[in-house]
Amino acid sequence: MWSSARRKSSDTAVNPSASAQAGRSFFIADLHLTDERPAATGRFFRFLQDEVAGADALYILGDLFEAWTGDDHDERVAGDTAERLATLAEAGTRVYFMHGNRDFLLAERYAARAGMALLPDPTRIDLYGVPTLLMHGDTLCTDDTAYQNFRRRARHPLTRAFLHRLPRAWRQRLARRARAGSEAAKMHKAAEIMDVNADEVVRVLREHQACRLIHGHTHRPAQHAHPVDGRVCERWVMPDWYTRWGYVVCDATGCTLRMDAL
Repeated sequence: MWSSARRKSSDTAVNPSASAQAGRSFFIADLHLTDERPAATGRFFRFLQDEVAGADALYILGDLFEAWTGDDHDERVAGDTAERLATLAEAGTRVYFMHGNRDFLLAERYAARAGMALLPDPTRIDLYGVPTLLMHGDTLCTDDTAYQNFRRRARHPLTRAFLHRLPRAWRQRLARRARAGSEAAKMHKAAEIMDVNADEVVRVLREHQACRLIHGHTHRPAQHAHPVDGRVCERWVMPDWYTRWGYVVCDATGCTLRMDAL
């Protein structure tokens, strides 16, 4: 049964529905698709067909895949996903992708194959008249200094250029090692430092002059309110797709968070 909640970057001019105010846009993150989890893949493809088809836009805010070692990624789910997303885009629904911590090596070649436009993190959009900030969410977790240091090293242009030049088998081995290290590190971290820092949330909302924030990464789906300069701003956190699935959908009247068991 659905569980739902509702209430009425770079700055990028992405307006999902400049004139058709009856439209709607969908937001997802942290699907972690892999050939090893066919249930999540099947649920995603049905979601595209049953829910997203005909919408103004689909925003994928990172970690679409469990791991991405380059646009030569050889899992079957990569090809099948590109085909489904391209079909969606060809039918008129705009598809946007923002990198997560698992798939930051996804590049223009795969994006073009899937009909996706790449977005910087963060990106501010005009979402049916509401200035809305989109992020993957990992940069909001500023209390986790070890992760932030790792992120800066991994995302450095020289690091990315080096990784792209490695043979695929080497990149896959490094990705497995990085995931194992990440999981081991989490066992020794307090749960609080792996969530967003409230002061950082207020800072980015103020900096980008946005009244709404939509993000993933933390796997803690919820709706939050944050006072910012005399206004109450809203923050929507999307669910992961490990044991459940869900999304945020927005239209001219507001946003809704929906979840169900996978």
